[in-house]
Amino acid sequence: MNDERMRRWRLVLGGEAEEETGTTLSSEDRSVDAALAALYDAGEGESGSQRSSGLGSSAPRVARWLGDIRQYFPSTVVQVMQRDAVERLGITRMLMEPELLGAVEPDVHLVSTLLALNEVMPEETKQTARDVVGRVVAELEARLAERTRAAVTGALDRAGRTTRPRHSDIDWDRTIRINLKHFSPALGTIVPDRLVGYARRNHSVQRDIVLAIDQSGSMAESVVYASLFGAVLGSIRTLRTSLVVFDTAVVDLTDQLDDPVDVLFGTQLGGGTDINRALAYCEDLVTKPAETVLVLISDLYEGGVREEMLRRARSLVESGVQVIALLALADSGTPSYDAENAAALADLGVPTFACTPDLFPDLMAAAIRHEDITSWASTNLT
Repeated sequence: MNDERMRRWRLVLGGEAEEETGTTLSSEDRSVDAALAALYDAGEGESGSQRSSGLGSSAPRVARWLGDIRQYFPSTVVQVMQRDAVERLGITRMLMEPELLGAVEPDVHLVSTLLALNEVMPEETKQTARDVVGRVVAELEARLAERTRAAVTGALDRAGRTTRPRHSDIDWDRTIRINLKHFSPALGTIVPDRLVGYARRNHSVQRDIVLAIDQSGSMAESVVYASLFGAVLGSIRTLRTSLVVFDTAVVDLTDQLDDPVDVLFGTQLGGGTDINRALAYCEDLVTKPAETVLVLISDLYEGGVREEMLRRARSLVESGVQVIALLALADSGTPSYDAENAAALADLGVPTFACTPDLFPDLMAAAIRHEDITSWASTNLT
């Protein structure tokens, strides 16, 4: 009991008390200590007396920290630390003062931080936070939305085939291949027995898309991009798009897809991860397996039952669902992920890799055309 008491005092007092308490922290306790130190360690400001957090101005670091504290502390403690973070990081002041807000350049990382702090943010700042998020979403839409619609609708058009195409719609490669046996030596050419072409646009639903987004703190940037793409795909009438977010619970945000800002504020960044539960929910959404693309966006650090997760993934693949696992949907470099689970999914026939937002439209187009996604990834992501 005395050792436990000294351990707690060491965590409360910080690193300077290690010698006095005679306590050596375990690896896990050092991670807890680092999360506390980032927010509460005293630092010398310009006046020599100001306390400052160790999070600095790095928004990605803040987002990771917000995910860490959910892992290490109970929800009541997390709420207190988040409120302290709002004050110490200057987020409230930034949102309350228009001149400061106008001076910052909102980006995906700032959006991630605002979403993580949404529940403890003062009411008077929430609308400003929505405005900031809306600005970033609008910029991302301008960059990515039209490309996504063009790539996906083009893929849908060309996924359909007809044997009575108009001349401009003939698929010459396929037509030549199936008519090679009709080569005429006398004429020195192929005399086609039948034509193969692209069908004209079908306005009925042609594909079901399910986006399952891991909303743990480490996936913050991916959550922002995936939510935006979900809203864009949801606007295409020939797709039936479902968007679910999950940690240890699953929330279906499909009914909010008409507004990506609402989708983002419907997420809850941080917490654990139960991929098995998410896949179980997604299984119930599948009505046409052969025409369904399920994109699991997760770092694959499973907190649920790993064997059940892999069993469900196998079942989905064997039923005909095209399952793709994205370890990240972000621009921030090589992601951290569970390599063992990634390899196990790949062995089940689930293409598993990270993807940048700029390439996601092409990935979805390839999936809709039933291309080999593993080959697509090796060609386009190297």
